Amino acid sequence: MDRLSPLLHQWIAPLAAVAVLYGAFQWAASAAFGIALNSGAIWADLALHLGLGALLLAMSRNRLTFLLLMTAIMALLHIGNAIKLSVLGGPLMPDDTLALRSLLLLLKGWWLTLAVGFLVLLAVALGLALNFRPRRARAAAGALAALVAAIACWPEQVVKVMDDSFGNVVWNQHGNYLSRGPLVHLLQESARYAARGDSAPSLAKVAEAAQSLQPLVHMAVLTGDTDPVAAAIAPDVKRNVHVILLESFWDPSVLTEADFSQDPFDPEFRALWDASGNSRGLVPVFGGYTANSEFEALCGFPVTQDWVFFEARLRNASPCLPRTLSEAGYTTLVSHPNVAAFWNRVNAYDRAGFNLYWSAKDFRLDDMNGEFLSDASLYRQVLSKIDPLLETGTPTFNYILTFFGHLEYPLNDDRPVVVKARAADADPVVERYANTVYYKSRELMEFLKELRRKDPDAVVVMFGDHLPFLGGNLESYAKSGVLAQDRARFDDRMFRDQYSTPLIVIDGRKGPVELGSVPLYRVPSIVLSLLGEPQPSVMDMTRMPQGLVVRPLPGMNVVLAPDGTVAACRGLATDSEVCGEARDWLNAVSTVGADLFWGRQHVLRDDLVPARPEGRQSADLAI
Repeated sequence: MDRLSPLLHQWIAPLAAVAVLYGAFQWAASAAFGIALNSGAIWADLALHLGLGALLLAMSRNRLTFLLLMTAIMALLHIGNAIKLSVLGGPLMPDDTLALRSLLLLLKGWWLTLAVGFLVLLAVALGLALNFRPRRARAAAGALAALVAAIACWPEQVVKVMDDSFGNVVWNQHGNYLSRGPLVHLLQESARYAARGDSAPSLAKVAEAAQSLQPLVHMAVLTGDTDPVAAAIAPDVKRNVHVILLESFWDPSVLTEADFSQDPFDPEFRALWDASGNSRGLVPVFGGYTANSEFEALCGFPVTQDWVFFEARLRNASPCLPRTLSEAGYTTLVSHPNVAAFWNRVNAYDRAGFNLYWSAKDFRLDDMNGEFLSDASLYRQVLSKIDPLLETGTPTFNYILTFFGHLEYPLNDDRPVVVKARAADADPVVERYANTVYYKSRELMEFLKELRRKDPDAVVVMFGDHLPFLGGNLESYAKSGVLAQDRARFDDRMFRDQYSTPLIVIDGRKGPVELGSVPLYRVPSIVLSLLGEPQPSVMDMTRMPQGLVVRPLPGMNVVLAPDGTVAACRGLATDSEVCGEARDWLNAVSTVGADLFWGRQHVLRDDLVPARPEGRQSADLAI
């Protein structure tokens, strides 16, 4: 017994405490956020926790500081993942480290307090706990370093072993997390991150991809099949372009179980959207990550991975829509009344080609909903800023990113509740969101009237960036049958609808254009076509295979076929025939995009943009 006592106190009791903490954090994640691991995932994940615990215990000064350190690490792993899963639908990923500052700025209230508390606790615990002087501590540190080195040196082998053991469904990271547990998931995805590498595509690979896309760039010219909507003016007439990205803007009227007292959309907006044929933008994200929708709408290429493109991959000065128009003589402006550096926008906007960026410091914060400047004030101030350009006839690309519409959907006293959610079990956040949409659509229409009065020939583009967060685990959507709570139970339509927001394009005096469902990465080419752009741009290289509409998502594609059917391409043997064509096209597009935005830009330097056939000009809308 005397021999067992030191072992009990030094090792068994502290590691038993880790097991208790594991159970406590899993209970908290389930009770507070509805995130419960599959029972089969617990034992391997707990064993990995205990292995990490043994190494950290060997490196700790004493048992108390060890428990503090393990509590901090496990809180971050278990509760941090539960928060992100509940809000954004996916777990923590290695790429999130690149966007940590913005992710913290995104959180509000007690969520922000929790996140900051985790990080502070972790930093303090590391400082207090670790001591590398004892021989056992150096041996444990060496073992941990060897594990990291093995992942870094042989990531493909690690990924294969772990995928075989724990599975991997790229399009269902929520399910991956539940079937792995937090530490297994982190190790598995870290190995995948290392295996992915960061090598830029070679000239030969880019040339091959560009060549395969060439027939699609000028399909309307080559086939003689032009779109019924044509450019209305000659290329030498420079109409202004106004693009308005509406934060979390979506049609909540489909939430029938909420039993709204009236249509959440302003009647004039509803009529305008109806006149556009209820066109929809197919966006790359759900619940957040606005910057990815921005990237697509500005730069004309799809986001295909679970990362924030502004933070991770937009590294080069690129031929995005703002730069293309700037080189054609336009003044290019962006307005967003938030912290300028959020989502790396200072660098991203510069690389996309904007001449001027107006952020929070450039606006009077005079009409606030909580901490968010109202759309009405933003529009009024932007119009005042661009008035001199409109009066002098200076060609202008005016991009507005609204801020009002973020969680928790606050309203000030001048914006009382108008829309009631009469269902007894409706989540309060649903009613707050419905009223947010009411005021956003109303203030948009008031601005649009004034804008079109001042600039009647302009091209105006308006769209929502993503669907809103309406309570944990998609419950409010599931009640009305819009989505299922478990992504593994989505039908093909749900994958489309989870990434569809209102899209309105106004062609000057001609009015709204009927576009159907359009991925956001096609917006720049639509704008250039309406302006009468006579030559193809790099962004035309994302023209989709004839008759198909392709919405790439991490690990899958959603394809809309000409007959109106929707195919969710999950990489399974049962996938639709259109999935193979979409996959091959996307591989070529992704290669060109990697070269443009973070590679060596062979497509520009080696003149790989397909030239328009001699003597032919296309006036098609090039969706």
